[in-house]
Amino acid sequence: MISTERTRQGMNAVLSGERRGFGSRFLFVGPAVVASIAYVDPGNYATNIQAGAGYGYLLLWVVLLANLIAMLFQSLSARLGIVTGKNLAEMSRDNFPRPIVWVMWAVSEVAAMATDLAEFLGGAIGLALLFNLPLIWGMLVTAIVTYGILIFESKGFRPMELIIGTMVAIISLCYLIEVFIAPIDWSSAAIGLVNPNLPDANALTIAVGIIGATVMPHAVYLHSGLTQNRAEIRQDMDRRKVLRFSNIEVVLALAIAGMVNMAMVMMAASAFHQGYSNVAEIETAYYMLTPLLGSAAAAVFLVSLITSGVSSSVVGTMAGQMIMQGFLHFYVPIWIRRLVTMVPAFAVVATGYNATDALVMSQVVLSIALPVPMVALIIFSSRRGIMGAFAIGPVTRVLAILGATIVLSLNFILLAQTFGLPIPFLVN
Repeated sequence: MISTERTRQGMNAVLSGERRGFGSRFLFVGPAVVASIAYVDPGNYATNIQAGAGYGYLLLWVVLLANLIAMLFQSLSARLGIVTGKNLAEMSRDNFPRPIVWVMWAVSEVAAMATDLAEFLGGAIGLALLFNLPLIWGMLVTAIVTYGILIFESKGFRPMELIIGTMVAIISLCYLIEVFIAPIDWSSAAIGLVNPNLPDANALTIAVGIIGATVMPHAVYLHSGLTQNRAEIRQDMDRRKVLRFSNIEVVLALAIAGMVNMAMVMMAASAFHQGYSNVAEIETAYYMLTPLLGSAAAAVFLVSLITSGVSSSVVGTMAGQMIMQGFLHFYVPIWIRRLVTMVPAFAVVATGYNATDALVMSQVVLSIALPVPMVALIIFSSRRGIMGAFAIGPVTRVLAILGATIVLSLNFILLAQTFGLPIPFLVN
């Protein structure tokens, strides 16, 4: 609690003008860093490996697009929490008709479980590979470790922010190392980043998976809650200062997460696309990295995967707890929440379903669920009756609607593809 109280006192001193200097801005860093772990979770590993191995650098533009949409909606989520003092789930419960609230809660719970499936399985796969354990034992170890970290949530917001921030730094460092190890074709990567291209129907599935793995429903809900009750905001001038700090943090934190995702795709493209384009599983990628790029690349990959799985599973549980409390005003002990959200992951392993395929499909589920919080966030952010002078302007509103439309359009195309309906501009 000391760390949290000192941080809160420091932020209040900055807002009151008693404390100045560049270093004081770091006191406000935290919410976007915690939310950013959702953008480098094991679901990203699965979709990015498939994108790079199967299509080289062609789908990098999807990663960039998803990251830009994520920046916009995470900033809107943070704005909602800072201005209203309530998170997105609470605002939905207070402002929408009860039937809509129940539907939103149900969809959001499914999304939270799909999120935890990806995160939990990713950490378990990494631990199983590291210690040569059966996957089920890797899952048990992951459960114990994540619960141990979740205990720190009772100490206030700062310890958890520092723990998750350290894990984000480890993942980022790992992929910085991978970029230096892998023989990346930088000119092809630059072209793939700015040249939209979906060569076939499978590329569409992976593209939707990338968006589902990048713009996460639980992160949109969570960010609005992480900005609550951090500093004592007395007037609009204080809100403007906090919003300015928040927007800067969102851009920097998600830019780092975006670069990590691009590095994942580029590593997979450089290692697997020529000659090993059928590599689609995390386990296979790990085993193939040693002969292709060396044992150091494989070890770094494994360290980043375990760190990603554990940290994102922690954040996913926090988000699930916030969603349930916000929609239902019903508190569930964190250990029960952790236990319930593990059930789908254990079910996948028990039935023998391919773990990486489950990761990719979970991201597709997330992408389908994503419009629910996106649309709600646009509605609340645009209402002057709720946001007052901090309601978003027409340009931001148009960009938000455009981002939501892109996601919705991709989802409709994916559903058409799933049910066998023809898609004129795609070749199967």
